[in-house]
Amino acid sequence: MIVTAASLAALQVGFKKNFQDAFTATRPEADFTKVATVITSTSKSETYGWLGKFPKMREWVGDRVIKDMEAHGYSITNKDFEATVGVDRNDIEDDNLGIYAPLFQEMGSSAAQQPDDLTFGLVAQGRTQTCYDGQYFFDTDHPSFNENGDVTAVSNIDASGAAENPWWYLLDVTRPLKPMIFQERKKPEFIAHVDPKNSDHVFKKKEFLYGADARCNVGFGLWQMAYASNAALNGDNLDGAIEAMRSLRDSNGRPLGIKPSLLVVGPKLRSAANKTVKVMLGEGGASNANYQAVDVLDTDWVA
Repeated sequence: MIVTAASLAALQVGFKKNFQDAFTATRPEADFTKVATVITSTSKSETYGWLGKFPKMREWVGDRVIKDMEAHGYSITNKDFEATVGVDRNDIEDDNLGIYAPLFQEMGSSAAQQPDDLTFGLVAQGRTQTCYDGQYFFDTDHPSFNENGDVTAVSNIDASGAAENPWWYLLDVTRPLKPMIFQERKKPEFIAHVDPKNSDHVFKKKEFLYGADARCNVGFGLWQMAYASNAALNGDNLDGAIEAMRSLRDSNGRPLGIKPSLLVVGPKLRSAANKTVKVMLGEGGASNANYQAVDVLDTDWVA
């Protein structure tokens, strides 16, 4: 094949199709959409000052009670991400391009799964990274309220298990705002750097560059909608986590209405999760009180 502007343009179309087809096939199956609300970003960073408010309905007596946004100043700054493949000019001239199709397909699949990596990576860091209230996302002393509306400290973590135990997470994903936020400024875009006359890289390296770039980031939503534990995954410990989440109250002492709905585990806890909530009968034939109490997300992105 003679390397011309027209032939390079045709190659770009083909490589882009390899990328986009794999991206389109992979993204609907991505796990992050089950635990994160996707927010479209329009600037370098976004500030989520409204985190911490549950605007509940009340009897309208007198004037409206306005729920002011708390000035927590929790911000998520977008980051740049890229992936690049170099195509040797000799391979183009020799029409040896079949070897590149799988690479661009893999690039598309990887771009679609990147939010999984970011989102669940941050979930795992929730024990050491702060959320909107200044506490770690998973912490033992989040400021909350008791049944009288008085400020108290509550926990959304059980770290009573051995240090080497795998972690599992219980989430409420029934609301428009999920426990995690995936902030997307620029969707993955396929680009090419292939000008044979004006590109220093092409001149020096005899290589045409194709790649993808994106701008995005992840952050925490409401800690009240998440619970982490490294205790043994069984009915009793799941009950404890459910009770802790459902007992949370607002400043008026009323239940927040948290509904734990998704148990997130990695491969090491797949079997335990299934035994805990997916079988009708437990050992000895006793009824399983937690049968179908929550859904299970078994994902490779959780260690």
